Amino acid sequence: MKIIHEESVDEKAVPGRFLRWIVDKDGGLDAKFCSCCIMRVLPGSTVQPAHCHPKGEELIYFIGGEGKVYVDGIIKPVREGSAVLFEQGSIHMVRNTGTQEMKVACFFAPASNLEEYEFHPEVIFEEGIEC
Repeated sequence: MKIIHEESVDEKAVPGRFLRWIVDKDGGLDAKFCSCCIMRVLPGSTVQPAHCHPKGEELIYFIGGEGKVYVDGIIKPVREGSAVLFEQGSIHMVRNTGTQEMKVACFFAPASNLEEYEFHPEVIFEEGIEC
């Protein structure tokens, strides 16, 4: 049985967020078919730049906080308890619009890491359409 606590994994600061890869071959649990990171987003921050996952999909689950999610030009509200599926190749971002830190569990299948993201710096959150 493999068990890990998120605090035992080094946190990486990347633009707009902090990540702890709790399921990953480089420090977390070493799973064969998936990876997972815990993401923290501070109030007023936006995950930058927009990105997609050309080799797989990502499911995010909001553990705490509230904000908005941008997916392929559409913006929708999210809050604690929300789950969002980013299908393979969909361009996405997350923004914390609340007053508290946002905490999100991000699941990837197949396993992924930052090196496999495809970045889209030309995409601007505010240009999305709110629904």
